[in-house]
Amino acid sequence: MNNHFDCLVIGGGVLGTFHAYHAMKRGLKVALIEKGRRPQGATVRNFGQVVPSGMDRKWQQYGRESLRIYNELQSQIDLTIRNEGTIYFASDEEEETLLVELSEINKQENYASRILSRQECLKQYPGLKSDYVRAGLYFPEELIIEPEVMINRLQDYLAEKGVDIYFGTLALSCDVNGGKVEVACAGNKNFTANKVIICNGSDLDTLFPEIFAQSDLEVVKLQMMQTVPQRNFNIKGAVLSGLSVRRYESFRECPSYRLINEKEDVDSQVKKWGVHILFKQALDGSVIIGDSHHYATPTKQDELGFDLDMDIDEFIMKEARRIYELPDDRIKYRWYGVYVQCSQKDIFQKTIDQHIHIVTGIGGKGMTGSAGFSKAHIDHILNQ
Repeated sequence: MNNHFDCLVIGGGVLGTFHAYHAMKRGLKVALIEKGRRPQGATVRNFGQVVPSGMDRKWQQYGRESLRIYNELQSQIDLTIRNEGTIYFASDEEEETLLVELSEINKQENYASRILSRQECLKQYPGLKSDYVRAGLYFPEELIIEPEVMINRLQDYLAEKGVDIYFGTLALSCDVNGGKVEVACAGNKNFTANKVIICNGSDLDTLFPEIFAQSDLEVVKLQMMQTVPQRNFNIKGAVLSGLSVRRYESFRECPSYRLINEKEDVDSQVKKWGVHILFKQALDGSVIIGDSHHYATPTKQDELGFDLDMDIDEFIMKEARRIYELPDDRIKYRWYGVYVQCSQKDIFQKTIDQHIHIVTGIGGKGMTGSAGFSKAHIDHILNQ
């Protein structure tokens, strides 16, 4: 076996996989190594929404490029990508003000969106509670995905295109020697590469633990649920509530956001548990509902625990029932996901000896931003 590569990517989540994809597109000999038999982290434990509308202006550009990439890939292989749009619902005057202000920002950025009246929202979204909704902001170009299916099919596609993928391969060390990077893995698997890109998500303590310990990275735990399949009922696209309007980065750029945010009750359960309500219907008809946010430093991520807090789930469902009336809201699955983000920056990046590039901490932007960001990052690395 020839275990030398132009580019070796460590971490088979969505961020690492798209780095491998874009390196392959540049004509490089590429390897992707993943410690699990398949990705098991935040990439497969999320809603499956591609929503540039929720991001600040910088990351919206990456997200919009991701939309193009996803659509291009979907034309070649079924990644379960559906162009059903995204809707944000306002439940009061303050949230409606933010929707109107964001729609004006969208016009300046040439990003398609449209304000929907209360009547239009109720007509287009059956089950939406009439006493909840005041207005909506609709983004017609945005996508929904089945995350676990998407990442597995994308990796199979990369393998067909010549990317060497090694599952069940845990990287133990990564060192520059003679202008090349030597990567030693468990089981006496060894690789060399001209460039190594480390996208190791929440696995922070295996490679370069001292770098991660000194970073501003934090670990975030989210709780989500999935109902039984709904019969003869359809929720179109990604649905985000007024709590999402009050939380998402894009709305923080609205002129009224600061004053609205200052009036919120910092001691509320919404703030305590970091709750904002989202809905997305899966291909089997079930509805995914969530979510909550708990934070810890990388060295204390064990304090987040392995349990599901049922008080949080009950609160999420109580809020969800204020917004939507589902035919059957019995919960079939409950789970939590863990992702890593930076507390001060938008993403963590560190280059070691010009050959090792650490990029992680993309946070909740992963499914939306990874495809577009990875393309720009690969271009930057190769053009250095």
